[in-house]
Amino acid sequence: MRLRTQRRSSARSSGPFRSPWTHVAQAAAALAAGMGVGRFVYTPILPLMHTQAGLSSAAGANLATANYIGYLIGALMGIAMPALVRSPAVLRGSLIVLTGSLVAMPATHSVTVWIVLRLLAGLTSALIFVVAVSSVLSHLRDHPAHLPGWAFGGVGAGIALSGLLVLVLRSVADWRAAWWASAGLAAVFAAVAWNLRPEGTPASDAGSTTGPARPSPRPRPHRWFTALFAAYTLEGIGYIVAGTFLVAAIEQSSPGWAGSGAWVLVGLAAVPSSALWARLGRHWSRPDLLCAALVIQAVGIALPALIGGVTAALISALLFGATFLGVSTIALAAGTHLQFPRSVALLTAGYSVGQILGPLVVTPLLHHGYHQALILAALVVLAAAGAAAVLRIGFPHHMAVVRSTVPGRRSASAETAPIRSDRP
Repeated sequence: MRLRTQRRSSARSSGPFRSPWTHVAQAAAALAAGMGVGRFVYTPILPLMHTQAGLSSAAGANLATANYIGYLIGALMGIAMPALVRSPAVLRGSLIVLTGSLVAMPATHSVTVWIVLRLLAGLTSALIFVVAVSSVLSHLRDHPAHLPGWAFGGVGAGIALSGLLVLVLRSVADWRAAWWASAGLAAVFAAVAWNLRPEGTPASDAGSTTGPARPSPRPRPHRWFTALFAAYTLEGIGYIVAGTFLVAAIEQSSPGWAGSGAWVLVGLAAVPSSALWARLGRHWSRPDLLCAALVIQAVGIALPALIGGVTAALISALLFGATFLGVSTIALAAGTHLQFPRSVALLTAGYSVGQILGPLVVTPLLHHGYHQALILAALVVLAAAGAAAVLRIGFPHHMAVVRSTVPGRRSASAETAPIRSDRP
């Protein structure tokens, strides 16, 4: 009876009760809009713009680069102005601008305007990503580790649904309809994400600590964060090469449907992947999981280059989809665990720099097709795995974490505490 009374008192003082799954759904919808649709729908629409809108290969690459630059700007804004990460207005404004950029794409044939629109889409998607991820890692820190994983799965859901949408529309409509339909899908996701609470906003977490006490002593996280930052930046280089050219590489040696089908499979595999990697964290440390995910991803990226055919293409898509979100989940959670200031924004910035460098590094290899580019990308991802292996040395698995102490809120137990997911 006393525990129930405390919970009611907590609910009255902190606001209406919210299921953690509600928070997961809202964060997943934000990531689906910002990343799954806002960023990645360009991949399946690009071939339509080549054939129907007269977009050249060079201009198509410029649009992709503009999006990556916008993403970097958004991530840097999250570092320079941390208040943005805690602002509901920034999240909602970013969702509106992102959706508007998708609506405006078919309204012109100007490559310059398209570049501006894709830059805006990249900037807003980065802000949405940083706000949503910081919110999840903050508000769900005392809940089972698979819950944030399902939130990350929103990226995969956005990829799969937008990919299916374009796959259906390409046979009955043109590139304009594909952009408009994608904007409609982003708007639906934005509506679901509208009331997502950013990090530090009032509800069950704000004002939840009993005092400013911090754990002491605690190890200095700089050396581990440096290795983590290097691994995640290298992953950005290798991952974006596959994310940009995987479909085109598959279509070089497989039937036309295989490329589009593989992209949808990437999204479907990504939906549960983060939650599954989080569950593995009950038995393996984050550095070990990060190494494993990167090695598996490298194999998936190299497969279409080493082995042709539909089977290899689909296995490649499955391995890539099952790991690229898992890597992000593990890396960002590890940065949060290390309590390094602004870790999510810093890691996202390094990742976005890698995404800009990736296409530039492999461009000289594209004259001979995509296979050499994929092999180089796989080698870069293996280098990221090497940096993650360095992270394993002396990693502070049992580093103390400041926890919420709202009366009646379930404390971190052996099942739910992030510390357990770091236990070797």
